Amino acid sequence: MEHVSHWSGHAADLLPPVHDPHGQLADLPRDIAPWPGASAQPQISACLERARSNGGWQWPARPVIFVSDTHADAEGFLRSLVAAGVIRREAGGFSLTGFGRSARIIVGGDSLDKGPSNLDLLDALAALRASGAELDILAGNHDLRMRMAVDAVRGPRSALREHLFVRMGRKILPALREVFDRFVTGAELDALPGEAACAARLTPGPDWDLRFAGAARDQLRASAIAREIAKLDEKLAKFDRERAKVGMTHRELLAAVLKCHEVFFVPGGPYAWFYEEMEVVARSGSLLFVHAGLCDSMCRLLVSGGPDAVNARYRAEAEQASLGFYFGPLANLVRTKYRPSDCELTQAGVDLLTRDGLHMIVQGHVNNHTGQTLRAKCGLLHLEGDVTLDRASRRLEGLDGIGAGATLIFPSGDVIGLSRDYPMAKHFAPGRPA
Repeated sequence: MEHVSHWSGHAADLLPPVHDPHGQLADLPRDIAPWPGASAQPQISACLERARSNGGWQWPARPVIFVSDTHADAEGFLRSLVAAGVIRREAGGFSLTGFGRSARIIVGGDSLDKGPSNLDLLDALAALRASGAELDILAGNHDLRMRMAVDAVRGPRSALREHLFVRMGRKILPALREVFDRFVTGAELDALPGEAACAARLTPGPDWDLRFAGAARDQLRASAIAREIAKLDEKLAKFDRERAKVGMTHRELLAAVLKCHEVFFVPGGPYAWFYEEMEVVARSGSLLFVHAGLCDSMCRLLVSGGPDAVNARYRAEAEQASLGFYFGPLANLVRTKYRPSDCELTQAGVDLLTRDGLHMIVQGHVNNHTGQTLRAKCGLLHLEGDVTLDRASRRLEGLDGIGAGATLIFPSGDVIGLSRDYPMAKHFAPGRPA
């Protein structure tokens, strides 16, 4: 049976050089050890046996660097690229290394929210694009929230949509503060109506619960409708507390939302490229890269139409996203944690993928405090690559400093998990006999 290799040695045997003249990554591991626990888990062994019995592994033709859940921390993102040997930082910017020019870089979703700066993170992504790097940007649930929150205010008002800014917008308030401070002019703010009118535009109106219950019957299960209604008061209270923290009136918030539409979603806007280029899945050989996971419906579409079909459908439907979309199979790609309320992944879907030669999901969404983690979920191997990069999450969760980490996948079939929160570089070689 194929299993995790017991090879270990010095990182120079496999890892590219790291250019860190200022010692910012002094605690980054430089020695490699077998991925902890992977060979001892029967569920993972079963996934590896299934892969062996269905054509084995196909690896990328060039190295793939996966960095996920940057959550508006540009410094954590850049340090992760340094850790992976992809960039060399210089006064006022950075340049690609030789290894960086040879690699494909996949940003695994949730670029936005939390902080310290959404716009700085987007500027770092823009600089990476301009450097000539081969870059894929995947959608995450926080990125989708931004789209839905802005669209709910900008688009036609209806019972299905008028609560969505409160529902989705609380976590993007820091980003709205940044957009307001950088882009909104005094004249644009003066052109808006008074505080009460702006608040009414941002929040659900009278009898919303009754109107929503009737309008949502064709899109949502009764249990989902009941949850939406029951949680609204709590979400309104949380929204107001967070609004107070960022120090914005309803007029300022509305001005920021309207400007956000112009900045992110109007062609030619300063950050329009971010959503224009965003995809939801990427495939390389036996690996599928996605923010959260899959369900049977997406397995069928992926096998029948390939990643292009999945990405095209996601892009088209996300532009007019409703709660039906949010709780459906396309948004499930960025939301699922394989809970009973999520769209279901069964053995039938896993079998479809396996016969198509797809054997491992590389994902973000589930943050870990000791680096990347391997898990068998629903009978399918998943590599969780969210290593808690952003400072806001690290403070809340008791981790020190600025996060740094990346998953490196080589044409040789070697997979390396790097994180400054784990003392060794984790090594996994699922297609290599011991």
